[in-house]
Amino acid sequence: MLHGQLAWYVAGPILGLCVVGVRLLFNARLGVTGGFSELVGQLSRRSVSFDWRGWFAIGIFASGTIFALIAGGPDFHGYGWLTDTFTGSSQVWIAPILLVAGGLIGYGAKVSGGCTSGNGLSGTSALSAASLVATGTFFATAIVVSFVIKALI
Repeated sequence: MLHGQLAWYVAGPILGLCVVGVRLLFNARLGVTGGFSELVGQLSRRSVSFDWRGWFAIGIFASGTIFALIAGGPDFHGYGWLTDTFTGSSQVWIAPILLVAGGLIGYGAKVSGGCTSGNGLSGTSALSAASLVATGTFFATAIVVSFVIKALI
């Protein structure tokens, strides 16, 4: 009964309504980095008084957990090419690669003024020049990296 992801024709309009709703309710952009930053900032001050962004991030974590519980546990099949490439004793490299990649993604999100969801959904729909450039950079980088990885493997 449960599927791994929503169909595009369901998820797309829901995301669009969320972008419009956040703009109308909070006059803000919808993005995950802002929620994560709010959680880290408030928890580092030993405060659990979050604004809407913090609750948004908590909702993402909670809904993923609830889905996994309803589905009978996490449905994990590895990290694609990463777990296919690094097998046996070389699997020790997977964690450092993921940590470095996560750090670079976080750094890039802070430097670009938001994550892919904030720039791609909210920024481009508002025709923000910075978001259009950032989103184009995200996509171009992903395309180049995918070709480099394919050439190396």
